[in-house]
Amino acid sequence: MKISEFDYHLPEELIAQTPISQRDTSRLMVLNRKTETIEDKHFYNILDYLHSGDILVRNNTKVIPARLYGIKEETNGHVEVLLLKDMGNDIWECLVGNAKIVKLNTTITFGDGSLKAQCIEIKEEGIRIFKMIYEGIFYQVLDKLGIMPLPPYIKERLNDPSRYQTVYAKVEGSAAAPTAGLHFTDEILEKVKKKGIEVLDVTLHVGLGTFRPVKVDDVNDHHMHSEFYMIDEVVAEKLNQAKANGQRIISVGTTSTRTLEANYKKYGQFKAIQESTNIFIYPGYQFEAIDALITNFHLPKSTLVMLVSAFANKDYIMKAYHHAVEEKYRFFSFGDCMFIQ
Repeated sequence: MKISEFDYHLPEELIAQTPISQRDTSRLMVLNRKTETIEDKHFYNILDYLHSGDILVRNNTKVIPARLYGIKEETNGHVEVLLLKDMGNDIWECLVGNAKIVKLNTTITFGDGSLKAQCIEIKEEGIRIFKMIYEGIFYQVLDKLGIMPLPPYIKERLNDPSRYQTVYAKVEGSAAAPTAGLHFTDEILEKVKKKGIEVLDVTLHVGLGTFRPVKVDDVNDHHMHSEFYMIDEVVAEKLNQAKANGQRIISVGTTSTRTLEANYKKYGQFKAIQESTNIFIYPGYQFEAIDALITNFHLPKSTLVMLVSAFANKDYIMKAYHHAVEEKYRFFSFGDCMFIQ
């Protein structure tokens, strides 16, 4: 399967640079996998497509100010560091902008020196493992020095950093937002619950596995980096009950999808656990955990387009993407979304 099969033409002006003023007024394309129809709606219409008894699963991860600009102590060279994964004991996996100058034992100083990072391991593709050196509470130090890690295709300044968080963001640890959740408001979620739909939280800290571009011609040659996820006892039990009852499990976003599919595929049921997954979902994959999906429009040739193409049908998804371009939908993180049922 070639990566070129997941390409499409996207005019640059359709890449959303800023969030829409009201989260739930973004556009919603509704796809039906059985009839292969396409409907153009708005996100607040999602309530018309959710039914009593459905289970809505969302990712409650919180984006941290993961982008840091520092100075290499030995040479005063400038270094950009993106925090990817907390490995415990103040050890972090990071993506380094000009990684060649960061060697074993290189120390980088950030800001006023209240945070330093010492390289303790070299990995491929610009990845470095750092030991963080600081006093006090790490996330408080990071709040003062770090910057919200907006994707590189967003050139505009984000005036309100909370708009790159879901309204239910809770567990700190992501290097990018689970963007399908950005359309939800507290009011919409309240209406969802009043309609008899249970809302459950899982956590997957978004890292390189989600947003790393595919650089190989053959899909099978792509290496997915692992990301940490958590499902608690109560959520696992409720999901298993829903499966037994034949209730629809609706995933908010590809990160929730990967969490649920990885967990169910590995254990044959939903299991409460904290672990990492590098699940790579592309056409040919058989979904076992979810029944419907809310998701944004993704980059051409990305693993996320592949996941969506696996859930529906590649030709149908490509037709939907072409329709979105024709109808001038807004794309990517701050863009519009689709509901696939």
